[in-house]
Amino acid sequence: MDSPASAAIAVRFALRPATRDLAPHPMPSPKRGAAPVEAKATILIVDDEPDVREVLQEYFVAHGYVAIPAANAAVAKEMAAAHHIDLALVDINMPGEDGLSLARYLRERYAHIAIVMLTSAGTVVDRIVGLEMGADDYVPKPFDPRELVARVKSVLRRTSAAGRADLGAARVRIGRCVLDVAAHRLTDEDGADVAMSPLEYDLLKALAEHPNRALSRERILNLNGQRDWDPFDRSVDLRIMRLRKKIEPDPEQPRYIRTIRNEGYIFVPDGK
Repeated sequence: MDSPASAAIAVRFALRPATRDLAPHPMPSPKRGAAPVEAKATILIVDDEPDVREVLQEYFVAHGYVAIPAANAAVAKEMAAAHHIDLALVDINMPGEDGLSLARYLRERYAHIAIVMLTSAGTVVDRIVGLEMGADDYVPKPFDPRELVARVKSVLRRTSAAGRADLGAARVRIGRCVLDVAAHRLTDEDGADVAMSPLEYDLLKALAEHPNRALSRERILNLNGQRDWDPFDRSVDLRIMRLRKKIEPDPEQPRYIRTIRNEGYIFVPDGK
């Protein structure tokens, strides 16, 4: 569909080389004498506007990324199943299945994929709903691709596997404790068991599996099927407070489980 976004991007890139190839781009060949360019990440670009997909694909490839275009949600799902995707750029306003529905699908099935929503400048409600569904960031249209690349880099830094603080397949360091997911066990620095309730375990597991991502109360509860809780009461906050007393060096100044105003809670593996 035509939109101000496509016109704005077309103007900014009027001098770019034309291309008709919308298949997944390989990495560009390095210039003679230059060091080979290594792929930084694989980006899935989901937008129903061909010009937007084409320009963003070229721009990300030029910056060292592998870029895979998708014209709609159905194609995006096929690409996510066939490729290892690090981040998805998803336009909210697409015909058929919209970007919000696709974001929910990707978050439920591919927890490792970071999601950045592309939204119209005035759609505040869509941006809020997108973040509640698990999107990591949003960029309003029309946008400058340079800003978009900067935002993508920031999101990838926050959500990279390197930030998960993994000690093994099912062990995660959280502050001064280690969570053994398989054994449902929390141990302190001396290896002694730290008592926690099943609901506290569910909260800690949800945060540990989504490092550096703000999770709303509702999101935390839905991740563990706790739909009988009321996300607007204080039960989540109270359990977070108890967990901080167990894992934080200074519970009054939490570094590992932080509160993000108007968004929820976030697990920061390095505590920085």
